[in-house]
Amino acid sequence: MIWGGQTHFITLEVELQPSAQRLHDRILAELQKQGNPLRWAIVAVDSERNIACIEAVITTPTEFLIPGAVVRTV
Repeated sequence: MIWGGQTHFITLEVELQPSAQRLHDRILAELQKQGNPLRWAIVAVDSERNIACIEAVITTPTEFLIPGAVVRTV
């Protein structure tokens, strides 16, 4: 667990999965690539594109966010 560092609000898209547990696991895996997730929520589902839109608050010890994430420092 990361304590301190920077806090960020991010949004990302995750491909829908065949079960709720697999979707949950996929979301956490994607968020952990960005940093330490403090909280997150599925805010929309696009069934035509087969994606879930996620908003999250994460912490990072330094700026190591992967490309493609929309980030706003809190």
